Amino acid sequence: MLFLVFELGNDRYALDVRQVAAVLPLVGVKRIPRAPQAVNGLFNYRGTPVPVLDLSQWTLGRPSARRLTTRMMLVHYPDETGRTHLLGLIAERVTQTARHEASDFLPSGVTNAGAPYLGPVVTDARGVLQWIDVRTLLPPSFRDMLFKQPVGGEWGLAP
Repeated sequence: MLFLVFELGNDRYALDVRQVAAVLPLVGVKRIPRAPQAVNGLFNYRGTPVPVLDLSQWTLGRPSARRLTTRMMLVHYPDETGRTHLLGLIAERVTQTARHEASDFLPSGVTNAGAPYLGPVVTDARGVLQWIDVRTLLPPSFRDMLFKQPVGGEWGLAP
């Protein structure tokens, strides 16, 4: 399998490239008033508004450093019905890919109910690499805030 490798702080993480739609340079986003701190905003990708989450803010409580290697990863994020949405994830040092078999990854030995997206780990020449599963990245309430579509009357529109 091919993985996209990135960093959060000093640690390396990987996404299955099948969950990745594109890797983009940092683009301007429209801020969303009163949104949670990890929500960087939203931007237009080929005519579709896409919410953007800063992974460093989400996981470490600090914004991603603005470097040449800080990128926005567009991922396919499934909702509770199985429908997929684009989600922008800002991360640092998005510069490499790595090939590993799924069976190479082993349980980390640490269970963290607050971070169910942290998957198994593999060790390579650069150290430990942890698999992040996009499908479990957001708790349902946060997912609904980003992707739940209001019904006509909620926006004052005729049904």
